Amino acid sequence: MNQNIEHFRNLVSLAAVDGKIEEIERITLSKIAYDRGISVERMNVMLKHADEYVYLIPQNRNDRDKQLKDMIDFALVDGEFAEAEKGLIMTVGEKLGFTAEQLDSAISEQVS
Repeated sequence: MNQNIEHFRNLVSLAAVDGKIEEIERITLSKIAYDRGISVERMNVMLKHADEYVYLIPQNRNDRDKQLKDMIDFALVDGEFAEAEKGLIMTVGEKLGFTAEQLDSAISEQVS
């Protein structure tokens, strides 16, 4: 799977983790999709199936660091940092190879 699509799909998964995709999250996803050359049609299909996705782990450290930062930024886009979002970031972050302390630190840096 194309890395842009894989990463975008992970953001869609994060958006849906709290059970709803807010309008601001949809708008942000639209902008990200456009910037990455993902068609509106493909984005809409991905949004429709968001609750079915399994988070895909990137294979190299740079992609992992970028994905962690993007996940935290995206979780904050609607103005709140939901517990479900934090839980997903902690779970995925640990699968990415980060310790709980590193994740707490990264979240604290971006949330404050």
